[in-house]
Amino acid sequence: MDARYVFHVRFRLDPTKDVSVEPDEFETRLYREADTPGNSGWLFFRDNLWRGELEDRKHFRGLTEDALDVPVLAVEYRGFETDDEYWEAFTDEIEADLDIFKADSVSEVVHKYFGSSVETQG
Repeated sequence: MDARYVFHVRFRLDPTKDVSVEPDEFETRLYREADTPGNSGWLFFRDNLWRGELEDRKHFRGLTEDALDVPVLAVEYRGFETDDEYWEAFTDEIEADLDIFKADSVSEVVHKYFGSSVETQG
């Protein structure tokens, strides 16, 4: 059972005054493994995403800086990649407690937070 969040990150290197780098800005993809549905952290999407975008870019940029230990210039949410087994457990967990999402259906929850940025792989 596998799933991960995908982000695009632009960061800068700030070397010591004795060395320099060129270029000093780089772009990369950052992957965050999704927690098992129902376990601590599984609501990452609810706490950080809204309609397929980061809800609070500044806050998330700070979290990304802490994780990478470099100055982060920009971070953008790009997608959620999951296998069928994880997706089934994920949607079952959402369906079991729709009230916490203030929604009437799983598809409403998925659209509210992910927009159309979910990619399932068999």
